[in-house]
Parts: sequence; C-alpha cells; structure tokens
Amino acid sequence: MVKICCIGAGYVGGPTMAVIALKCPSVEVAVVDISVPRITAWNSDQLPIYEPGLDDVVKQCRGKNLFFSTDVEKHVREADIVFVSVNTPTKTRGLGAGKAADLTYWESAARMIADVSVSDKIVVEKSTVPVKTAEAIEKILTHNSKGIKFQILSNPEFLAEGTAIEDLFKPDRVLIGGRETPEGFAAVKALKDVYSQWVPEERILTTNLWSAELSKLAANAFLAQRISSVNAMSALCEATGANVSEVSYAVGKDSRIGPKFLNSSVGFGGSCFQKDILNLVYICECNGLPEVAEYWKQVIKINDYQKTRFVNRIVSSMFNTVSNKKIAVLGFAFKKDTGDTRETPAIDVCKGLLGDKARISIYDPQVTEEQIQRDLTMNKFDWDHPLHLQPMSPTTVKQVSVAWDAYAATKDAHGICILTEWDEFKKLDYEKIFDNMQKPAFVFDGRNVVDAEKLRKIGFIVYSIGKPLDQWLKDMPALA
Repeated sequence: MVKICCIGAGYVGGPTMAVIALKCPSVEVAVVDISVPRITAWNSDQLPIYEPGLDDVVKQCRGKNLFFSTDVEKHVREADIVFVSVNTPTKTRGLGAGKAADLTYWESAARMIADVSVSDKIVVEKSTVPVKTAEAIEKILTHNSKGIKFQILSNPEFLAEGTAIEDLFKPDRVLIGGRETPEGFAAVKALKDVYSQWVPEERILTTNLWSAELSKLAANAFLAQRISSVNAMSALCEATGANVSEVSYAVGKDSRIGPKFLNSSVGFGGSCFQKDILNLVYICECNGLPEVAEYWKQVIKINDYQKTRFVNRIVSSMFNTVSNKKIAVLGFAFKKDTGDTRETPAIDVCKGLLGDKARISIYDPQVTEEQIQRDLTMNKFDWDHPLHLQPMSPTTVKQVSVAWDAYAATKDAHGICILTEWDEFKKLDYEKIFDNMQKPAFVFDGRNVVDAEKLRKIGFIVYSIGKPLDQWLKDMPALA
C-alpha cells in the first residue's frame, strides 16, 4: 500500500489529500500539522475551512484511508511520498522584505524530513514557492540524508477557493515537475500513477522542476493581470460614461481572449495573487530583469489604486466626510463561497473608512467576528504565518461591529458597501433596508451584484464600479 503524508493541514493540504484518499482507496493518506486545534477540527464535524463539498469527501474517507494527526514525525517516517504544504509568507524584514518569500517553514520541514527518514522518499512541493526552491530543499536533504535517497518534485496546486473540490475532481491540468534523470523520471511516474486513478492521462503534464515552479507563479500573475486590466478600464468607463460590463462582455466574446476573469470589482484578494506577483517581481530583480519586474508591479499598483478609488468615491459622495457615520459593509471574504479573508480588498476599504473615522458594521455569512477583528489589527503580511505565531492583538477596533445579518448591519446606516458577491446580497429586501437607513441613502456596489436601476427607483444613490455615474456622483467628484 502506497503511503502518502502531507505536512500542513490548511486550504491546500486538507482538500487535496481528502480527494486523493477518496479517489485512491488503495492509498493511505495522512495529513499532519503541529497545530492541535487545527487537527482537532479536521477530526470533528466542524472542519477548519469552509469549502462546498469538502464535508462529504472527508466524512467518506476519514478513519478508513484518510487520517489527520499531530504526530508529524511518525507519519513522515512511514510515508513513501511526502507532500509539503506549509506557509510561504512574504518576508517582512531583511533581504527581499516586502517581496521575497520567507522559506523558514519550508526549511524546517525539509530538515525534519531528513532527520526522521529511514527509507527513500519522494518529497513534493505543494506550497507556492519561488523558482529554484527545489534546489535549496534538495541540498538540505542530501547534506543530511545519512545515505537515504530523496527525489524532489514540484506539483503546484491550481485550486480556486469556493470550487476547490470540483477543481480537484476535474482539474484543467495536473502539473508535475521533476529532475530529468532516471531517478527523477521514476519519481514523476510514481506521483503520476496516483493522479491517473481519476485524472485523464492527457491532463497530467510533466516538465522539468523549474518550469513547474514558474508555471504556478505565471498562471496567477496572468489571472491577476486580467483583473487589473478590466479594473483599469472601469475607471475609464466611469470617466467617459461607458459601461464596463458591456465593454468586458464585448471583449470576452473574442475567442482569443475569452470571458473569464473579466468582471470589474473593488480589487482582487486571496492568498496567492499578490504574494505570487511580489515573488515574481523579486525573482526578476534578482535575475537582472528590472523592466520585467516593473511590468508585473503595475498589476498590484492598479489593484491598490482600485481600492483607494473606491474609498475616495464613498467619502466624496457623502459630503466629503464619513466621520461618525455608520457604514454597512456587506461581505468581508475575498470572494463568495469561501470564508477566506486573506488579502481581501475589504481590509483596505475598511481601514480607509476607519481612517476617516467612520463607524463600520460588517456582515459576512462565513467570516467570524474574531477573524474580522484580527484582520483589521494585523500588519500587512502577518496573516500568512501559522496561527500560533501571529501577533495577538490585545486591541479590537472599537469603531467596528459585526452584525448577524444584512438587515442589522444596514439599520441606521448612511451608506452600504458591497464587497463580496454573495448570492444572498442580490435577494435582499432593499425597500425594507432603505426605510431603516439615514437619508440620503447610498449603495456603493464593489462587485456589481445589485440592479442599480431598481435601487434608484427605491430612492438610493447608487455607485456601481465602472458604470455610468448618477448625477449626484457627477456633482461630487472623487478626489484622486
């Protein structure tokens, strides 16, 4: 029986291993993590992450061929294939601060693997890592190997949160990169044999190590670039009276471009896009390619600009001040169908409003008050460290309250900001909401989810990103 161990029970490790266990009943899968609360949650009825379909998969396999454990060393020692899916945060100090990936957790995982191993192993990079990480890991393993042979593979994940289980069941592609040596090819084949139990052969791509590592960064950079492209257009649409939805629909009808990732919004979020582009920028700079680095930096600059522009629009529309005004924030997760708040645009929007002394009431169907308060008090890259290493802020943001539903959040508010495209926000009773708000009542739709015309008929002043502006908004232009 092939034994697989995955170090790291987070958004990538947990779902990926659960699906491997479901699809490969003859493989024994152990997911290990040093965090006791996280492993306890994986072994309970309340899983530590929300992902449609994940509950069913875990319940079918847990205790049969899928195990969650804090006994990291035991499972690593027994495994034939070890996936490493640990945090790779952006460095906050030292060389490459603000751009380079911090490989502290990766390195300690590699040293532990070398320490406890008593048989040959295949070590698989599953976290997003900078190009050439495999080389560094290989050196650590070989210098500490005590005669045991290790093969390093890169097997980046291409999951989208909210559809991760579906993505794992029917992936566009599975990418496996390995050394171009007989041992490397054998290791690639061993991992390919696992995936081929449910993924069609033609969807499993094999490359050299560096191509696999770079493909992940490149894929995320291309996706983020599309979002920044359409968001840049949204600013121009507002200035000219064009409608960004019509423009992106027309553009997406070109088969060479296609319609995906062309929805204008308040900005992209999630754990990967910004981090991976910063990483790409750093790698370009280190390899003497400043023009290439500068090109990718612009993707993040436009994303930051979009969030700033949104906040400026809110403040300028409301007589140039939101001081002591209640603003309802609907949605805090970075996108619908996930409870994930990492790099969510809502953090910067809320901080911008708090900077102008607004009182904020937040409602999100999947995000806890504790998480929201932590996000609003944390420094920029702290979220990407394991929970027990994150600074615990003794303070909560007093001007922020968290509501149980959208109606409580919007009661007596001057304005509403929609920052996540949860389906329920399309179906709210906006007449009831309007009646319970201060007047004039504003809706700032950062996801273009509401029917602006309907809301205007009720009496709202509506701002939809990239759409023709209300006369009110034209009379109160946002300051750059």
